[in-house]
Amino acid sequence: MPLWICETCGAQFPDNEKPPASCPICEDERQYVNWKGQAFLARETLAERHRLVWRDDLGLTGIALEPSFAIGQRALLVPDGAGCVMWDCIPLATAEAIAYVKSRGGLTAIAISHPHYYGAVADWSDAFDGAPVYLHVDDRQWVTRPHPSIVHWTGDQHRISNDVLLLRTGGHFAGATMLHHARGAEEKGALLTGDIAQVTMDRRFVSFMYSYPNYMPLNAAAVRRIADAVEPLAFDRIYGAWWGRNIASGAKAAFAKSVERYVAAIA
Repeated sequence: MPLWICETCGAQFPDNEKPPASCPICEDERQYVNWKGQAFLARETLAERHRLVWRDDLGLTGIALEPSFAIGQRALLVPDGAGCVMWDCIPLATAEAIAYVKSRGGLTAIAISHPHYYGAVADWSDAFDGAPVYLHVDDRQWVTRPHPSIVHWTGDQHRISNDVLLLRTGGHFAGATMLHHARGAEEKGALLTGDIAQVTMDRRFVSFMYSYPNYMPLNAAAVRRIADAVEPLAFDRIYGAWWGRNIASGAKAAFAKSVERYVAAIA
């Protein structure tokens, strides 16, 4: 029986003869149901219509679907020891992409910023001997395909290794997470934010939203909590959720200025 993927958000659902009646992630007010109605693709159909591509994105390898599908994010491979941590995920895993990641040492772990990017985490974990998938427990209700490799971590920080730290910042979701890579950006530190802190189009600031497609801003208290969570960390670079949406240098100062600008704008 096929696995089903939501065409609008890319969430994967368990084997069944028929697709689900609805996608709870899309029915939530932070997302939306396709104007033409809820639609799902079988995993095999998705693989026929799209391929995975990978390329450098400011010193990290990104992997994404081409043509773009659902929300259109790209996963990032964060070097960690002999292998990589996959940051955020995509709705598809192919033999060619898996072989490429194996050539880079394979996956030691997978970590996800929030439920919109869970994608095919189970497939990627299975391809790497059950690599642990770190999802914050506060977002447990949004898992659409339960899997034994999922680790529902608790608290405000979880250390994957000496160089890779997960931060629960909240904001976009209760368990919204960022990843700090201490050795990133040529040892100056990098912060991988997904769209918990969205890199703006001028790539000089970040901004914050509760819902991007429905234009619901995040409140000032939540933004200040995010700022407090990242303030103790050293980082010179921010990686956003899409190709090229990064702040290459001076990112910590840019983050602080962004918080001030955002709070002033919504006051």
